Amino acid sequence: MSLESALGHSFADPDLLGAALIHRSHTAENPSDPDNERLEFLGDAVLQLVVTDYLYANHAHLREGEMAKVRSACVNRDELAEIAGRLEVGRHLRLGVGEEQSGGRDKPSILADTMEAVLAAVYLDGGLEEARRVILDHWTDLIEAKVTEPGGRDYKTRLQELLAAGGLRPEYVVEGEGPDHARRFFAKVTVDGAVRGEGSGKSKKEAEQAAAKAALG
Repeated sequence: MSLESALGHSFADPDLLGAALIHRSHTAENPSDPDNERLEFLGDAVLQLVVTDYLYANHAHLREGEMAKVRSACVNRDELAEIAGRLEVGRHLRLGVGEEQSGGRDKPSILADTMEAVLAAVYLDGGLEEARRVILDHWTDLIEAKVTEPGGRDYKTRLQELLAAGGLRPEYVVEGEGPDHARRFFAKVTVDGAVRGEGSGKSKKEAEQAAAKAALG
């Protein structure tokens, strides 16, 4: 599975994707190949814009501070690295010898930065609407899982706090289906042996959040 297929975007200019995958450790050894840090800067802005616009358009009940909190939870290094891992971005990186030997293909910081650079490449290649489509294809479930009622607690935390008052605790069972590049996860949350909610998502975290949301009703 190519990275283009995993992303869901076919590049008119493949060199843009190639440039997005060049880590500075490679550039240090090959000065004629510019690193992806400028693209990373642009991609961060595009991702922030798309997530902000989605929240504004689809969650009118959220106040400014709540939207900022959800956005931050969706575009941080951990979430970027997880999505990059799901798309197998690391497999396509161009690294320097030292970074390669130290496991750079699996480092969250490198994966997160490269994911932003790849999004910038999509934006430059296909425009904002195409970047929006690609981002929402991979981020919508995460955004919805992070959206909360006022107070800023995620669904799993809210469910846990609610049950703790009665001396109970939720238990989650998660199963995955499909190939690695398009894997889907399904979660059930049980309380005292009874299923209280079910949900799905593109990661275990998203599936568990969806199940907790269902349990909360």
